Amino acid sequence: MFDVNLGLGTILVPVVLILLASSFRILREYERGVVFQLGRFWKIKGPGLVIVVPGLQQMVRVDLRVVTMDVPPQDVISRDNVSVKVNAVVFFRVVAPDKAIIQVENYLMATSQLAQTTLRVVLGKHELDEMLAERERLNLDVQQILDAQTDAWGIKVTNVEIKHIDLNESMVRAIARQAEAERERRAKVIHAEGEKQAAVSLLEAAQMLSQQPEAMQLRYLQTMTQVAGDRASTIVFPLPMDLLGRMLDTSRKPDSRG
Repeated sequence: MFDVNLGLGTILVPVVLILLASSFRILREYERGVVFQLGRFWKIKGPGLVIVVPGLQQMVRVDLRVVTMDVPPQDVISRDNVSVKVNAVVFFRVVAPDKAIIQVENYLMATSQLAQTTLRVVLGKHELDEMLAERERLNLDVQQILDAQTDAWGIKVTNVEIKHIDLNESMVRAIARQAEAERERRAKVIHAEGEKQAAVSLLEAAQMLSQQPEAMQLRYLQTMTQVAGDRASTIVFPLPMDLLGRMLDTSRKPDSRG
C-alpha cells in the first residue's frame, strides 16, 4: 500500500508542477490577453503576470501597437476614365481586444481587404487632376470611411497615406503637353498685359507731350541724337512739317526787315 501511494505521489507531483507552470503567463506592456472560460468570453487581462487555469480557460494574445499595413497597387479607373495604379499605407491599432478577436476571424486580413476596396471606391469618384493635386483630402476621406467600418471590430484607423499614383507613358506625355500649353497660355496673357500697360503709358505720355509743342520737338531732337550715334547704317528720318514751317518762318524774318 505504501508503495502504491508513493508511486501515485511521484506521478502527481510533476503533473501538478507542470500545470502550475503552464498556468502562469507574462504579457508585455503593449499586449493584452482575451481570456475565454469554457468557451465563453470572460475578461481581458494584462499586462504583467496572468494566471490561466489549464483546461478551463484559454487566452489569446492581442498586440496593441500601431500596425503599418501596405496596401498593394490597385487598378483604379478615375471619373474621367483614366486607368491608374495606386498604392497606399494604412496605420491602425487595436483599441478593443475583445471585439478584435470575437467579431472578426482575422482582423489583419479583414482590414487589409477593406482598405483595398475602399481605396478603389473613393479614388474612382474623383478625376485624375484631383488625385494628383488633392491627396490630403483623399487620404482623409479614405481614413474616415475605414475608421467608421472597422469600429465594430475594435480597430482605430489613425492615418492613411497614398504613396504613389502610377500612370502609363502615354498619359504622362499628355500631362506634359497640357502643362506646356498652360505655361504658353500664361506667357501670352502676361505678354498681353504688358502690351496693355505699355499702351496706357504711351497714351499718357502722348497726352502730356501734346500739351506743349516744344516738348514734342525736344523729344524729336533727342530721338535723332540717339539714332545718329549708330554709324553702322544709313537712316532716313522724317522731318515734321510744323517744325520745318517754323524754321522757314525764322529764315524769312531777316529778309522782310531788309
